[in-house]
Amino acid sequence: MPLKIRNLSRVSVCLLTLVLLASLVSLSFSSTAQSPKLQFVLSFDESVHKEPITGRVFVMVTEDERREPRLQAGSWMRSVPFFGLDVHELEPGESVIIDETILGYPLKSLKDIPAGDYYVQALMNVYTKFERSDGHVIWAHMDQWEGQQFNRSPGNLHSEVQKAHMDPAEGYTIELSMDQVIPPIEVPEDNEWVKRIKFKSELLSEFWGHPIYIGATILLPMGYHSHPDVYYPVIYRQGHFSTRAPYGMEGEKSSFYKTWTAEDLPRMIEVTFQHPCPYFDDSYAVNSVNCGPYGDAIMKELIPKIEEQFRIIRKPYARVLTGGSTGGWESLALQIFHPDFFGGTWTFCPDPIDFNYYGLVNIYKDDNAFFIESGWMKPERPLMRDGHGQVLVTMREMSQLEAVLGTKQRSGQQLDIWQAAYGPIGDDGYPKPLWDKLTGKIDREVALYMRDRYDLNYYLQQHWAEIGPKLVGKLHLITGDMDNFYLNEAVYEMEEFLESTKDPYYDGSFRYGRPRKTHGWSPFDRYSGELEREMAAHITKNARPGENTTMWKY
Repeated sequence: MPLKIRNLSRVSVCLLTLVLLASLVSLSFSSTAQSPKLQFVLSFDESVHKEPITGRVFVMVTEDERREPRLQAGSWMRSVPFFGLDVHELEPGESVIIDETILGYPLKSLKDIPAGDYYVQALMNVYTKFERSDGHVIWAHMDQWEGQQFNRSPGNLHSEVQKAHMDPAEGYTIELSMDQVIPPIEVPEDNEWVKRIKFKSELLSEFWGHPIYIGATILLPMGYHSHPDVYYPVIYRQGHFSTRAPYGMEGEKSSFYKTWTAEDLPRMIEVTFQHPCPYFDDSYAVNSVNCGPYGDAIMKELIPKIEEQFRIIRKPYARVLTGGSTGGWESLALQIFHPDFFGGTWTFCPDPIDFNYYGLVNIYKDDNAFFIESGWMKPERPLMRDGHGQVLVTMREMSQLEAVLGTKQRSGQQLDIWQAAYGPIGDDGYPKPLWDKLTGKIDREVALYMRDRYDLNYYLQQHWAEIGPKLVGKLHLITGDMDNFYLNEAVYEMEEFLESTKDPYYDGSFRYGRPRKTHGWSPFDRYSGELEREMAAHITKNARPGENTTMWKY
């Protein structure tokens, strides 16, 4: 029966109201008091780092005891839960707390971790202060020749692995002391086949206000030392940071040794570059307002040093490029931006070369990177699929991962380096984001800035009359029809334009792996030398009259 209060006195009504309010307040305070704390308390000791640290702290949680938790965290598809928080001038012995309010990946909060026993570990990614020549002062991780691997970078701190019981219903406070320091990287020693160089780049060091190093790994052909008068063509192979030789060729025990020493293989020098930057394991080999003059450093410092130190034919016809994925974009960009310097590129599964297909995001037309507007439906936009089309990672999930790894585009991951390499500087001195990592909203101004400078297909269309004659026969693109990151879509766009060219016709090639050929597909068997033979034939064909193209075919 409904409660009737019309006949109650005003005093009675007031008293009843106060009682009800008091009860609600009491329940509220009781609920708050009963909310369990879920927290990790992190610190480091002055015995491992005497100075305050600016950087980012992480907690990793896993059920797998076979590897340290830090080595199980940070990947797109297989990461265990981890959580990250910026720290600024954290003193030795001072504590910082990661609790249920701190964003994680793939789980968003500590409260999402079910009750159970886990192995936990803390990590500190140490930042360096850069006072750049453009007037901006930023903090970012200085690569230690490990390729921006936050969980393996020398000098970063971590705790011992600890087993802990975690129950979100009961709450927990777990203290972790980061008292371990990751040791320096051990670079493989040179041998008769492989030589390595590393030096301080004056151009980059001036920009960053801090010593910046670049380098290369050089694979020498059979007979290099016994043929002191022979000069060789060079293959500049682009890709993610590595100090390994091409194909892992280090000597007789290598899988590539038999091919590299075969009697019918033309003798060439193969080179990989190392140019990590504070935002990624690789700079994308172009000048950038955020990353600095890496393009100039490669063209004016690194390549000249290589070609002075080793017997390379220093002519455009004898310099060819190749690379896949990140290295695919770089190989194509180097050829397009320097059409007179290089003699051709064999570009595999390149990162987006037309930003109408930035993966599956059209950054010029879409308003949101995370979903597709479809009436009442908002299907999630994928980032990664398998060879059958099954979505493995969405763009939203990848953005969440990068948000956990680092703020201000300092995740050291794929989307962030695109913004750092291609995008403008924000007011705070860090790369201005193309889209918000938590909402997916696209900033069209940033998109147009990127288009005008680094959309390679757009660049070709705008400059074909000027650079087309210098690129005839030099562009060879190769990709699978089911690239895991949908990179084939942008390749189709470039093919459509190049096939339409006249005066001159581009006269290159596009090769597609079908069916169900994924990221990294190649028509060349990996250790067969087929790619090198095709390049050698191209070099021979394009050598000017009078060039000796037989001396390196012994």
